[in-house]
Amino acid sequence: MSLALVYDGPATLPGCPEAVAALLTAHGFDVATVGPDGDRPLEAEVLAGAALYAQPGGGSLRHAWRHLRRHRRVLRSWVADGGSYVGFCLGAYLAGRGPGLGLLPGDTDQYVTSPHATVDDPDADALVEVDWRGRRRTLFFQDGARFTRTDGTDVLARYPGGEVAALVAAYGRGRVGVVGPHPEATADWFTDVGLPVHDARDLADDLVTAATT
Repeated sequence: MSLALVYDGPATLPGCPEAVAALLTAHGFDVATVGPDGDRPLEAEVLAGAALYAQPGGGSLRHAWRHLRRHRRVLRSWVADGGSYVGFCLGAYLAGRGPGLGLLPGDTDQYVTSPHATVDDPDADALVEVDWRGRRRTLFFQDGARFTRTDGTDVLARYPGGEVAALVAAYGRGRVGVVGPHPEATADWFTDVGLPVHDARDLADDLVTAATT
């Protein structure tokens, strides 16, 4: 069974690592957490035994980057050598460049700043529709990313205005899968904020498959 590592620490928020870990366990991975609050340290020796590293959602990009930037070189090197990075919401922002790990051919921006955005409040828990491989689906959304300069990538999903919501890109011999909204969200994420439940974990599973094959 392949090992997947899920970040747990100050660059995420409670509930986010747990949702990603549950998703990856259901996908068939042996899952361990890494980082300050994880089972193992986030270092090259630990990454060397893993097939996938997942960066969950969380709070602000600048706060998260202060904690993750020290790991930039080791993560970039590991992906370039054949590892798979999967980032959800904040984890997708962290794959970009401003600031971030620089794993994408382009960069990220807030979907709420798009002229076509269907959600305009960065602080709102909301629902957003996407076109995922030709199917209209509704996902949980918390100030998620859109992606720029996506030529040469495998675009999995777009927001209603055409902005890219999820993609997979090559980085060296590795793969990077990122998504702006939260397809990994469990039912309690919706009910806790009074939103109707839309289970989209099959889409999160599709993202993981695309990033690892």
